[in-house]
This record gives sequence, structure tokens and C-alpha cells, in this order.
Amino acid sequence: MNRRELLLAASALPLVGLTGAASRAFAQGAPEVVIGVLYAMSGPSAQVGIDARHAFETAAEIINGSFDFDMPTAKAAGLAGLGGAKVRLVYADHQADPQKGRAEAERLITQDKVAALIGCYQSAVSSTVSAVAERYGVPFLCADSSSPSLQRKKLKFFFRPAAQDEMFSAAMFDFFDDQKKKGKKIDSVGLFYEDTIFGVDSSNVQRKLANERGYKIAADIKYKSNSPSLSAEVQQLKSADPDVLMPSTYTTDAILLVKTMAELGYKPKNLVAQASGFSEQVTFDAVGDKLVGAISRASFSLDLAAKRPFIGKVNEMYKARSSRDLNDNSSRELMGLVILADAIDRAKSTDGTKIRDALVATDIPGTRTIMPWARVHFNDEGQNPDASPVLLQYTGSKFVTIFPGDVAIAAPIWPMNG
Repeated sequence: MNRRELLLAASALPLVGLTGAASRAFAQGAPEVVIGVLYAMSGPSAQVGIDARHAFETAAEIINGSFDFDMPTAKAAGLAGLGGAKVRLVYADHQADPQKGRAEAERLITQDKVAALIGCYQSAVSSTVSAVAERYGVPFLCADSSSPSLQRKKLKFFFRPAAQDEMFSAAMFDFFDDQKKKGKKIDSVGLFYEDTIFGVDSSNVQRKLANERGYKIAADIKYKSNSPSLSAEVQQLKSADPDVLMPSTYTTDAILLVKTMAELGYKPKNLVAQASGFSEQVTFDAVGDKLVGAISRASFSLDLAAKRPFIGKVNEMYKARSSRDLNDNSSRELMGLVILADAIDRAKSTDGTKIRDALVATDIPGTRTIMPWARVHFNDEGQNPDASPVLLQYTGSKFVTIFPGDVAIAAPIWPMNG
């Protein structure tokens, strides 16, 4: 069996990880570095976990193979600093439950002996997992959870290459300010957010920015995550009728929100979302006809492939597995694993402290990533301050980049139903 066949065989094994005889068989082919991957692989967020798996396996193919991409770890087959060692991923299903995430993180560290952890999409789960990683001295790469409070703990082993919601929300309000200068009407915003760390942190940032920049908060609505009904909340939004609706919701709630708005005859003038549920293909498959013109913040713009052709090639690798393009979440997941592998490569070790020191020393130009970031490096909170966000608008068939101007390929449609 050749290396590619081994990788494909490994990816076909159960989601809970590679163990026993299968693990030993894979290990006989080459030295390996085991990385624990924590996502919801069942329940309402299962599709996010499935897409994440495709992203991580695409990243592992890039790391373990040899490709003519100007990306860290891409050109050499395996991790040169560890004699060509291959990355092996061990998956754990946290079911979007913070306590399940805590238990699974501990299992991966103590039983599977992972060199590092990566995850977890839900910020509430990343909070408990990062605490476990800190206790054991194992690096945790926060790939896609965006709550600012995660970095406020100043954990030594926490690292987030992508933007957090303070950065994303600032980009949104920069866009509003820019539109107002161009004569567009934006006087009020409506905050709509779920009740976990993600939604609450997002709303706190947006509330603060709205007050600082002179936008009236016409609606400020917190709802229970995975609520069976949003009728009362949508009636409140309809009555308030803000110039911009700003939802911070996960996928099932995003779909329910859009369906309920349609049922109750509420059509927002504009919708600018904190990604998450509004960046997922499953949402647009379900209610995309009602979201033409909707805007989402993002970490990724496929439009950049025109300037960096390898982005298109990486996207095709991902698409071959998932049958969909990279999006805000899957791009961060893929790039997060590459950045983590690059640090392990430079550490020339699977020791947690040495990997941590290599992550601290990370300095990658944005042009060597698939992202619109200026640079990848980490401040003393483990946050990359140069993870430049973009805004994307849904045209009915695809997303196009509309902000900031230096990467935009289209002017925004504003209002969205215009």
C-alpha cells in the first residue's frame, strides 16, 4: 500500500479516531505526529464537523505530501524537522457539549498521547478544551471559535491564527461607516444573538461599537440556542425594523430564523451576519432563495485565487472531498492545521513546551496562506492581530468579496433587496 492509499484508508476509519491494529499498521509506514481534532460529529452541528473533517484531511494531504504551493510544510513530504514524519489525525466527537469536549480532550491527551489539539467551532467548547490543554501543557490551536473571551484568559498554550469577533465586528462597522459616507442610509442596527459564549461575546462587541459610532440599537434580542421557535423574537425584529439586522447564530438557528422571518412577512432591509450559520452551505441549500444580498463577515475569499493561484488548487482538493468550496469555517480549519504543523516542524519535537515555543515564534507572511491575512504571528494572548477580515455578499449563486476595497471584486448591493 502506498502513502496515498494509507492516508485514504486512515480517513475511512471511524470518526472517534484511529486505534488498535489500524493505528499500528499506519504507524509502520512512517513516523507520525498525532494531533487530536475535536468537533461535533453528531447532533445539530454534525455538518460543521463533517466539513471540518474534510478540511483537516485536505490539510493533512498537503502536509504529508509534496506540492508546488508556497505554503508552510507544502513542498516537503511530511515534517522535515522530524525526519519526514507524517501527521495523523485522531477525531473526537464533542457533540457541541462543553463538558463532553472537556472529557474528550483529556482522553485524547492521556490515552491517545496527542502532541497538540485543534478545534472546536463552538466557543463554549473551545473554552473548556483550552483549559484542559493548559493543565496538561499541550498546545491548543483554536481554528475557528471567535469569541474574544477565549484569549482573555492569557493561557500559555492557546493560539488563534484567525480573527476574533472584536476584529470581525470592527470590519462590519467600518463597512457601515464607508456606506454612510457614500450616502447610504444606515442609522440603526438590530442585534440578534444566541445565549452561549459566542452570541453573548459578539453582541457585547457590537453593542459597544454601535454606541461608539453613533448607530441606534433598534433591537437587542438574546434567544435560547437551539430554540424550537423564534416567532416571538422575529415579531420583535419586525416591529423594530432596524436598517441592519446583525445575527450571531449557529446553523440550525440561522435556518429557523430565516424561515420564521418569511412566515411572518419580515424582510430585513439589510442583513450582516457574524458568519457561523450564515456561512454554511447547508443554510443556503435550505433557505438561500431568501438570503440573496445577505452579507457575512469572513476570514476567506475565494476571489483571492486570481492573485494567488494555489488558493484555487487547494480549494479544488477540498472540493474533491466535500463537493463544496472552502468557506469561512473550513478555510480557517485547513489553515490552522498547516500553521500548527509548521510549528511542530520547526520545533523538531512533539514535546508540548517546544511546540508552544515554536508557535510563539511563528511569523508567516499572509501571502503564504490561503487567507486575506496580512501576517500570521501571535501576541501575548495567543491571538494573531493581523488576521484581516473581509465581508462577502451572497448573490444567489455564490459569495463575492465587497469589503475592504483593496480586495473587493464587486460593489455592495445596498439595501440587500435593491
